[in-house]
Amino acid sequence: MEKKGVLYCVGVGPGDPELLTLKAVRTIERCPVLAAPRTKSGAMLALDIVRGAVEVQGKTLLPLFFSMSRSEEARRRDYDAAADAIAAHLQGGEDAALLNLGDVSVYATCGLIAERLKDRGFETVMIPGVTSFCAAAAALGESLTVRDEPLHIIPAGACDTSEALSLPGTKVLMKAGRNLAHVLSALKERGCIASAAMVADCGLPGEKICRDLTKPPEDPGYFVTLIVRGTETQ
Repeated sequence: MEKKGVLYCVGVGPGDPELLTLKAVRTIERCPVLAAPRTKSGAMLALDIVRGAVEVQGKTLLPLFFSMSRSEEARRRDYDAAADAIAAHLQGGEDAALLNLGDVSVYATCGLIAERLKDRGFETVMIPGVTSFCAAAAALGESLTVRDEPLHIIPAGACDTSEALSLPGTKVLMKAGRNLAHVLSALKERGCIASAAMVADCGLPGEKICRDLTKPPEDPGYFVTLIVRGTETQ
């Protein structure tokens, strides 16, 4: 029986190619097929990050399209199509690296594709990467936690922001760009805007750092991470 290829889900970090791990680099170098998300405009950010650290010439590049639709059915179709495209190479014995921004275990699309391929009998391996919120904390020069302080990772817009801000310890609000006005309003209402800071496009050429959220950037973009320090605010 012909040996099937292995799918490697590879975290490429938030933006700076120098934040790729050695394991990620070596895995990408070894795989003949690279799969990565592509936007409608043709941009492939995860692949661009990799190109800053790895020579990809001669590899098969597999663009994957993922809809930003809120429709679960539309998303499932995209995940199924991505799995089909990758499976065609794995079935032929080629290993594939699926590039994922940040880490492969934190709100990562690659996990949904990996599950589909595991169900089809393919081997999958996860290669961790630097998370956006750890990189954002480093850019701010701050620690996320001290001693026994808890840390909460929250997808902005997917829950009650005011309620989330009432949690003790540090709150990380991820992908807050689309909901920034709402988040800032909640920070003001809870009286904790002075304890918050923001990093947009962390590690990318257009990185923006804002420590005073009473004066936020006009257009911070999509990749926005807010870090709110402190215990419960009444």
